[in-house]
Amino acid sequence: MERAPPSPPPAPLPLPLLLLGGLSLLAARAGADVPLEACCADGHRMATQHRDCSLPYASESKECRMVQEQCCHNQLEELHCATGINLANEQDSCTTPYSDNASLEAMFVKRCCHCCLLGRAAQAQGQSCEYNLMVGYQCGLVFRACCVKGQETADFAPGDVGDLQETAKISEVKEEQEDPYLNDRCRGGGPCKQQCRDTGEEVVCSCFVGYQLLPDGVSCEDINECITGSHNCRLGENCINTVGSFRCQRESSCGTGYELTENNDCKDIDECESGIHNCLPDFICQNTLGSFRCRPKLQCKSGFIQDALGNCIDINECLSISAPCPVGQTCINTEGSYTCQKNVPNCGRGYHLNDEGTRCVDVDECSPPAEPCGPGHRCVNSPGSFRCECKAGYYFDGISRTCIDINECRRYPGRLCGHKCENTPGSYFCSCTVGFRLLADGRSCEDMNECNSSPCSQECANVYGSYQCYCRRGYQLSDVDGVTCEDIDECALPTGGHICSYRCINFPGSFQCSCPSSGYRLAPNGRNCQDIDECVTGIHNCSVNETCFNIQGGFRCLAFECPENYRRSADTRCERLPCHENQECPKLPLRITYYHLSFPTNIHVPAVVFRMGPSSAVPGDSMQLAITSGNEEGFFTTQKVSHHSGVVALTKPVPEPRDLLLTVKMDLYRHGTVSSFVAKLFIFVSAEL
Repeated sequence: MERAPPSPPPAPLPLPLLLLGGLSLLAARAGADVPLEACCADGHRMATQHRDCSLPYASESKECRMVQEQCCHNQLEELHCATGINLANEQDSCTTPYSDNASLEAMFVKRCCHCCLLGRAAQAQGQSCEYNLMVGYQCGLVFRACCVKGQETADFAPGDVGDLQETAKISEVKEEQEDPYLNDRCRGGGPCKQQCRDTGEEVVCSCFVGYQLLPDGVSCEDINECITGSHNCRLGENCINTVGSFRCQRESSCGTGYELTENNDCKDIDECESGIHNCLPDFICQNTLGSFRCRPKLQCKSGFIQDALGNCIDINECLSISAPCPVGQTCINTEGSYTCQKNVPNCGRGYHLNDEGTRCVDVDECSPPAEPCGPGHRCVNSPGSFRCECKAGYYFDGISRTCIDINECRRYPGRLCGHKCENTPGSYFCSCTVGFRLLADGRSCEDMNECNSSPCSQECANVYGSYQCYCRRGYQLSDVDGVTCEDIDECALPTGGHICSYRCINFPGSFQCSCPSSGYRLAPNGRNCQDIDECVTGIHNCSVNETCFNIQGGFRCLAFECPENYRRSADTRCERLPCHENQECPKLPLRITYYHLSFPTNIHVPAVVFRMGPSSAVPGDSMQLAITSGNEEGFFTTQKVSHHSGVVALTKPVPEPRDLLLTVKMDLYRHGTVSSFVAKLFIFVSAEL
């Protein structure tokens, strides 16, 4: 077995091609005076010596600083990747000595280490070194380099070498053998912009996750997940597109007392647990949403209040409580409580102690509910006493020595009130009949607009002393209360079945016509249904090899192939090929023509659906017409209308929508010979509206 010569150890595989186009553009912008190669060399030197690309760049040219930064980052990534490959070759693991595994250096080292371990694992399992995983172009190159190196190491194991002479022979064979990856068309990236795979027959280009292949099959462009809707941002978050991915950003900040989590959610900060509260030692911290509270450890007894420092202070109930003691008593504050002390001043007849208990005030003997003078009298209070007089509307009776009510309605009939007068003790009261209301003078009446109080369910018309309800179009007044409007169900009326061509849907005050869910649309008159011609509007799904045929409420995709011994002579016609010496060929029809018909199930029968005959009649012609297949249920029949023509007629209705294929054969007798013609009738029966 011949072995390939060993390749040099795998070096870190950079991506210089990614910077080549950018350097060319910068060179065009900067002009011939800016040595961009020297700028790039400075960037490489900064990465090699300092391992840091954040140092300030001294060049005055913006283009040169851009080249320095890009070349520095590229060289730094190569150095980190080389460290990762060496780590995988030395210890077969990717445990890094870095304390911060989230740093950029640790990320590049770990990624190249993992890719190299994958390549070595593929070699150990006998798999191909051509990577086919979507792991990225650079990772794929590291994968293949470590896999190829593993094959070379395995080929030169000590157990395979017998002696120095055998080793010399193997070395000679290796020098003559060709590098198996020399003819790899994906070497150096190949024609692809991102990922390349050589299948042997062709080069297949693909893109990283977050990119899509352009029509040229080589280039890749970023997918804008925010426009395509393939992001997973939630309500309250804005989608921001990035190169190869996207990120979700909250529309508003979390606010005080909250922190933003990795999931872009707001989480309450527990100030008590984190120890960032300012509660005193005698207080207990209690966390709340967005804040915290300091609660004192010592609880005060009843009658005391706790101040901000946790001290218990006595409550002066005599000042803080509204009238803690009954009238005639004085409140005295005590430690943790209060007491009431009764006031005992002495007042004369007709006077009593005030509420404060400080002085004597007059007793109003005339205040309700007391009536010391009796009905019809007016009580007049005076200091320490009172007197009785007749009220207005009463007169004094000298015999009974009492006050008698005056009946003003009887004494002044028709002069006090506009409508009705009612006597009351000491006065009178004017009222109005139904439909009128009393004016501000308390005597006159005016018509009341009952419509202002909305007594009707819809429309109201005021009339003198009353009102009249009426309804809007589509409603009728209820016979029960005369004020409620009831919907008229137009669909249930005797003419309801003729309002809409398909289905009538009643709505409060109106109705609406509807059509079947697919294949029809409502006509401009709002009542009839119009068939949608999917073939004209282009909303069908027929392929380029099929013909769209519109039917009522739908469409069909039609395609046909000419049978054996026939060739297509038109879109729907097949002509018989020359017979030569085939004895069965002359018995075949000269022509097979395909026709497509459509009619609803409620078509009036009998009905002629197809007419067949020669294109040009010759005197003496005779023909016979027959249905050879598709009429098993007897829906159709043939009729001869002349010597040279016949028709296919529907003799009984088709009960339900269905598709039928009818084969009609015409035998034409002309000049002593018989010629056969076949018509294939594709009949689509649609549902009636």
